[in-house]
Amino acid sequence: MKCPRCKADKDRVVDSRSSADRVAIRRRRECLECFLRYTTYERIENTPLRVVKKNSERVRFDRERILSGMVRACEKLDVMVADLEEATAHIEIRCHEEYDREVPSAVIGNLVMEELKKLNQVAYVRFASVYREFKDVSQFLDELKPILEGRNSND
Repeated sequence: MKCPRCKADKDRVVDSRSSADRVAIRRRRECLECFLRYTTYERIENTPLRVVKKNSERVRFDRERILSGMVRACEKLDVMVADLEEATAHIEIRCHEEYDREVPSAVIGNLVMEELKKLNQVAYVRFASVYREFKDVSQFLDELKPILEGRNSND
């Protein structure tokens, strides 16, 4: 910490306590060069996670958008909202653990597909068809092939 008067970076903390709002730590410092006493506040830097969309636009991470997309994919299917909320929480945790400031939207889309695949295969295919923007039926069938092969091997 540099002294506001002499700009020396040698100081000592004289007193330390929580601020009145309990959001920061208030520190009384004394410069060891010019003996000026001054106060500093220490706060947690809270940088929100941003999503980098396909067009390079950056928007704030919004778990509600993830949840609403999953709810839409599960419309008229036997999937509990509590399960979707839990899956959304898993996605949010992974994004915060693996990305410091920005997460590509493609990563979020893939995580959503992973979670939906575990919950309901129809919901997974619905989401994948919109998310991956299938251009024709062959792309759709390519997505279904691993699911169908997995089902045949379990018989």
